[in-house]
Amino acid sequence: MSSANAPAGATSAPSLAVRLVAEGIGTALLIVSVVGSGIMATNLTDDVAIQLLANAGATVGALIALIMMFGPISGAHFNPVVTIADCVLNRRTFSDVLPYFVVQTAGGTFGALIANLMFDLDPLGPSTKIRDGGGIWLGEVVATFGLLLVIFLIGKHRAESVPVAVGVWIGGAYWFTSSTSLANPA
Repeated sequence: MSSANAPAGATSAPSLAVRLVAEGIGTALLIVSVVGSGIMATNLTDDVAIQLLANAGATVGALIALIMMFGPISGAHFNPVVTIADCVLNRRTFSDVLPYFVVQTAGGTFGALIANLMFDLDPLGPSTKIRDGGGIWLGEVVATFGLLLVIFLIGKHRAESVPVAVGVWIGGAYWFTSSTSLANPA
C-alpha cells in the first residue's frame, strides 16, 4: 500500500538503515550502562555484593528504557542470538541477520570504549574480570535461553510487558548465573 492510500495515522516499517542505526545506538548505550555501572560500582566500594547490586540495578533500568525506546524501531535485540531467533521464528528476514550482527558488535565495542573513556581508563585495556571456564559458559547458556523465552513467550501474549520482563530477567540472572548474565555474545 502506498503512503497516498494509507489510512490516517498508519506508518510504514522503518527502513533497514534506520533499524540498524537504532540497533547500533541501543547496543552501544546498553554496553555503556553495563560497563560504566560496573566501573562506577568498583570505584565506590570494595564490597562485591554491593557492586553487583549497583551494576544489576543500573543495567535493569537502562535496559528497560532502551527496549522501550528502540523496540518499535529495530526490535531492540542488542544481541545476535535474539536476532537469529527472530529470523528462525520468521519475524525477521535472513538478510537482516548479518547487518544486525555487524552493528551489534560495533555498537557493543563502541559502548565499551566510551565507558572506559568516561572513567579515564585505557579504552582498549583488557578486562580484569575472569570470564572463562565451563561454569561461566553454562551460566551464559542459561541466561540467554531464559532471555529468549522471556522475549518470545511473553511477547506472544503480552508484548507491552516485554521491556520490563526482559529487564527483570536480566536483573535476576545477574544473581543466579555464574557469569552475572552477560547474555550477549556481541
